[in-house]
Amino acid sequence: MSSPAPVGTAPVSTGRPNRSFAGPVVLIVIGVVFLLGTMGVLHWWDLGRLFAHYWPVLIILWGVIKLAEHMRAQQTGTRASGIGVGGVFLLIFLITSGVIASQLSGVNWGALHDQIGLDEGDFGNWFGQSFSYSDQLSQAFPAGGSLHVVSDRGAVKILESDGNQINVVVDKRIHADNQQSADKYNTGTKPQLTVSDKVVTINANTQGAGDHGVTTDLTISVPKKAPVTISTRHGDVTITGRDGAVDIASQHGDVTVVDVNGNASLNLQHSSAKVTNVAGDVAIDGRVNDVSVSDIKGALRLTGEFMESVKLSNVAKAVSFKSARTDMEFARLEGTLDLDSGDLRATSAAGPARLITKSKDIHLEGISGDLHVEDTNGEVEVIVRKLGNLQVDNRNGDIQVSLPTQANFKLEARAGNGEIQSDFGELKINNGDREATAAGTVGSGGPAVRITNEHGTIEIHKGAIQASAPPAPPVPPAVRTPKHVPAPEENPVESTDN
Repeated sequence: MSSPAPVGTAPVSTGRPNRSFAGPVVLIVIGVVFLLGTMGVLHWWDLGRLFAHYWPVLIILWGVIKLAEHMRAQQTGTRASGIGVGGVFLLIFLITSGVIASQLSGVNWGALHDQIGLDEGDFGNWFGQSFSYSDQLSQAFPAGGSLHVVSDRGAVKILESDGNQINVVVDKRIHADNQQSADKYNTGTKPQLTVSDKVVTINANTQGAGDHGVTTDLTISVPKKAPVTISTRHGDVTITGRDGAVDIASQHGDVTVVDVNGNASLNLQHSSAKVTNVAGDVAIDGRVNDVSVSDIKGALRLTGEFMESVKLSNVAKAVSFKSARTDMEFARLEGTLDLDSGDLRATSAAGPARLITKSKDIHLEGISGDLHVEDTNGEVEVIVRKLGNLQVDNRNGDIQVSLPTQANFKLEARAGNGEIQSDFGELKINNGDREATAAGTVGSGGPAVRITNEHGTIEIHKGAIQASAPPAPPVPPAVRTPKHVPAPEENPVESTDN
């Protein structure tokens, strides 16, 4: 006689598990969404944004269905279905594509379209069609007022206005799927002009369309004496003809400042700058691509990281440059200075001057006054026009110094693992096996010249360094006109003169 089964114990099923509905339901949801896209009910751009923000909902839906199936299996005494290989791959696909979509949703696609400059007939349709709009703003500018411009995307140009008016010309480009959407985005991105306590603020308001690409170029005419402050994220900035101070913060654009009677301050991130003819001081800092500065009547200060080239010319007062590799100061720059990743060349710079750098070849010509140079892993060449106290220290590179022929000075020099050569006979030179030294007084003495080199030679010249002087042009053959011009040879010898 068999014993009865215990009361309240569910029977154990050994049959095959029921098939899961989680995968089909998720696929049906995805299919319906894509169907709405192909029917034009939803735009593909909107579908992408929805998926980037709400893709975890699909995994939650999957989990709810699996939980319901498990509870149903317990009630009926059947085996609950597992995830399965296909379910694992579907989950991996959802998670991978969802994470990628979320990251891509943070990309400013409108700005990328503008920077790449894609044609609408090529890949430009990925960003929607391009629609253009124009507008104008105008009102009285308060006496003694200042201008503040804020732009997220688009160029800003500041010009001089007639009278006491501010005039703004707006040129806008919008990327959208159709004209109706573009009109809606245009209405939501009207530039805003406000006045508060004599500060006139112009906001390009390109963020009003959310993630849709809106580029607004502003051409602003404002009284010449008004100080100007500009903040931009994507777009070029141009300022010409100002009496007031200029303050610019720019990301991802080219900045041009011309004919300013006040001070100019530029904070740049991944931007370039061209500054010309400024009566006041100029300050440039940040992470800068390339810089060109010329004709500055005040002082010049450059601080930060300069990724490409720096070109300076004609700065009436002090020049200061500081980066991770170079610390440089001159009392003024009457000539030019070119700086890139591997070279530094300057002409007609005045001291007291200091230059500390590494891994650069240095060429300084026409230097006057006190000078202190330190370098590593590069050659140093200094041509002095008017001698002051001179100190040159180098490591792993040769040193050439040219002093005025009639200069009076006291010299001390040492070269480790190198030789010393001199055109001045008054100097006592000792070239040893491991170290060379030179010392002595030239003329009546005067400024101190100290030169130290580790692993390199030292050359001390009178006047211009011969290697730096261009070769003399050949004498033209016309000065000796022959009485008879012979016939040309069949195989004439080519001239090697350049």
